[in-house]
Amino acid sequence: MTTLTIRPSVRGAKHRAFAFTEPGATTTKLFADIADLVKLNEPTGQLDEDTSVYDLQRFFEAPNVDKAHDLRLWIDSNGKLIGFGQLLIPELSHEIEGYLYFDVHPTQCRNAIEAEILQWSEQRMREVGKQADLPVKLRTRLRNDKILRRMLLEKQSFTTERRFLTMACTLAQPSPSFKLPDGFTLRSLRGERDIRAWVELFNESFIDHWNHQDVTVASVRHWLKNPHYKPELNLVAVAPDNTFAAFCVGYINQEENARSRRNEGWIKLLGTRRGFRKLGLGRAMLLAGMRQLKAIGVERVKLGVDAQSLTNATRLYESLGFQPIHTWLSYVKEI
Repeated sequence: MTTLTIRPSVRGAKHRAFAFTEPGATTTKLFADIADLVKLNEPTGQLDEDTSVYDLQRFFEAPNVDKAHDLRLWIDSNGKLIGFGQLLIPELSHEIEGYLYFDVHPTQCRNAIEAEILQWSEQRMREVGKQADLPVKLRTRLRNDKILRRMLLEKQSFTTERRFLTMACTLAQPSPSFKLPDGFTLRSLRGERDIRAWVELFNESFIDHWNHQDVTVASVRHWLKNPHYKPELNLVAVAPDNTFAAFCVGYINQEENARSRRNEGWIKLLGTRRGFRKLGLGRAMLLAGMRQLKAIGVERVKLGVDAQSLTNATRLYESLGFQPIHTWLSYVKEI
């Protein structure tokens, strides 16, 4: 078991890696405990504009994650989870970026433990950067009304770099009609046989977006194994020459809906490939995704958007009834 040498801020508290050798230790139980902790502070379980606490286990189990070093738990003297920090570190060729998700039990000395988590994450990112001999950035996001955490981040030399929105729309009203351009067809992704074409579609659709990072075939294969994945919500628009031109991915977390007693879904991804823009595909795919969600009982749909996007995506969403419900700030620190 790995133990950090940072001095604990809470008497009897320890911070350590997750150990699979402990009695009853499973990733499912661990992330259920993390979800319970997060929801004490944020009942919706949202960690940023479109990431839920229920996504953390999927991140942890993804290919190439260093499970021994990219997750730390803060445990009190009774063995109770009182805080956690989790890093998501994508594979990049030109620099190292770490995305930090963290939270602390509301009864604890939050500011002190959060500072320890930041210290651990910076230490870990320095190690990764040194191994790769690349520059390092550490990023984290939080809702703009979390004033104390914003103050802590800024005290630790983090700076704001971007603003994001969570938007929502009711599906109670009849959906507008839509039509694909002549010769284009709409269908669901067909699993393994479509993965490579979908990866190319995704990467070419977002290549000119802020902080774009390519996805890989391996990461998409892992994503398709998500228990909440529904093929009927993964839509692609196919051009007359059989090129994948646009896509929309819907998502429903049944467990979260059961806990919240709501029936909500998400538009997780929406994109149009270069060379196929200005044809109305974005609007058509969004409406197609909303239609699919409504068909399986979703009453309210959410999505996350870069509020400073040059594509003016926010304007499209507002035209179809979406309204902002939360504002999120992206903070960054060069390590």
